[in-house]
Amino acid sequence: MSSPTVRVFCLPFAGAGATFYRGWPTPPEGIEIVPVQPAGREERYGEDPYDSIEAALGDLVPALRDQCADGRPYALFGHSFGAILAYELARELSTAPAAGPLWLMASGSAAPGVPLGRCSSELDDDEFVTRVEQLAGYVHPALADPDLREVVLPVLRADVHIHETYRLADARQLSVPVTVVRGTDDHQVGAEDCRAWAERTTAQCVTRELPGGHMYLADDPAPLFAIMAHLGSGLPGGRR
Repeated sequence: MSSPTVRVFCLPFAGAGATFYRGWPTPPEGIEIVPVQPAGREERYGEDPYDSIEAALGDLVPALRDQCADGRPYALFGHSFGAILAYELARELSTAPAAGPLWLMASGSAAPGVPLGRCSSELDDDEFVTRVEQLAGYVHPALADPDLREVVLPVLRADVHIHETYRLADARQLSVPVTVVRGTDDHQVGAEDCRAWAERTTAQCVTRELPGGHMYLADDPAPLFAIMAHLGSGLPGGRR
């Protein structure tokens, strides 16, 4: 029997937009990738980027609630800074009268509440770009183009600032399963940082490691799709 389709709302990493996920290949049966577009980038370039988690939630929560009003099952995925956004969105969406997410997949991110222990956003442009590329092990293509760099840099700097200064507002836990994913060679996010995600939910929390570094998903999303498909197969009526 075919699995019911689960919409997976995908939150981008710092400085990125929905185009990153729009470029992914077709996912397996039962999974629908729905890229989320934060303010300040791509088709939302004319809007100011977020300056706080609260501002991000104020914009994204109503939009996702509208999209989820039809009652279809959904889940959340986020990478790095996007994982923190996905976690906070999951907490807010789980308090709505409508059903919350089925599960959260947090990729390339220390658990909420684990201090990052760095401050990069106040560096000058060249130092800032170098620091971010060193941390991520990934060169954002737009940063190599002087014209595009002027467009991307303010958004990247705003996202990094929010991420580095983020603190848990309260200890309220999720009640949905969490799957934590990291690259085996990720020198930014360690295995111990990932294990701390178990403290953020009252449901099951498992950690998976995939080949690659911090930006492992830029090389090949297929292993992620396999995990998503496995999670989706646990739905009533789904494949076992």
